[in-house]
Amino acid sequence: MSKKILAYGEAMVEFNQSIDNPRYYLEGFGGDTSNFCIAAARQGADTAYVSAVGDDHFGKSLQALWKAERVDDAHVSVVQDAPSGVYFVTHDNAGHHFTYLRSNSAASRYTPAHLPLQAIAEAKVLHLSGISLAISESACDAGLAAMAHARKNGTLTSLDTNLRLRLWPLERARARMAEAFALCDICLPSWEDVSALTGLEDRDAIVDKLLGYGVKLVAFKLGKDGCYVATSAERRMVAAYPVDAIDATGAGDCFGGAFIAQLVDGKDPFEAARYANVAAAISTTGYGAVAPIPTAEQVRGVLSRLN
Repeated sequence: MSKKILAYGEAMVEFNQSIDNPRYYLEGFGGDTSNFCIAAARQGADTAYVSAVGDDHFGKSLQALWKAERVDDAHVSVVQDAPSGVYFVTHDNAGHHFTYLRSNSAASRYTPAHLPLQAIAEAKVLHLSGISLAISESACDAGLAAMAHARKNGTLTSLDTNLRLRLWPLERARARMAEAFALCDICLPSWEDVSALTGLEDRDAIVDKLLGYGVKLVAFKLGKDGCYVATSAERRMVAAYPVDAIDATGAGDCFGGAFIAQLVDGKDPFEAARYANVAAAISTTGYGAVAPIPTAEQVRGVLSRLN
């Protein structure tokens, strides 16, 4: 059965240092496109994940997560001789810090030959990110091939910029992301990412640049300032929902999943952005990337009070 929303990338197991006892770490989950998929699923969307995990405890934990979240993992390969990716979050007076163990991971070995071409052709939206393209040369080739195949078959493509210069140098990132922008229908940029990728500092100049690639819809994530939604016909700020945030980890992924789920459900981009702003804001009121992602009922409850 075809899924309406597919996401491609790498999911990881998280070990988050305890504030009370720094020698202990709480096991959780991360990975931007997996977070996106879970956020979309919690809004009621029909989702599936495209990736690979190791044949290990962490891979099995991720599969159990997707099952619990009603994310189809039929297109997640299990690799015998490569590990699942993990990362550690440590804390000090300067904030929180990330240490990744993902070199030669199962997902980084993904190639175009592994792509579920029929599922991509039958989906409504294929989503990926800058990280999906940065983890390895072969994973990048697979991501761009997936976008090209989606476009050929009428599937919309969604791209979150998520620039991580630990994974690739800026020059390479700019070149490969330019290829991705040219295959992108819906772009979900963040300020620091897209200003580095384009070399531009003006919001409308950046939007002009993205639309110039052929992007049809830009939802520019601006954190506590909200979201700037732009098409070739209209541009409008959509106000944020104010909350007392305690942890913004994964908030952008939550926004993206909620936004795309709303678009697939037939909402216009500005209505979808208002919904997604509320979802992302709620997600910052708890700890971690996955646990505080709200359900549709929670988001609608807030929106009903705002209306």
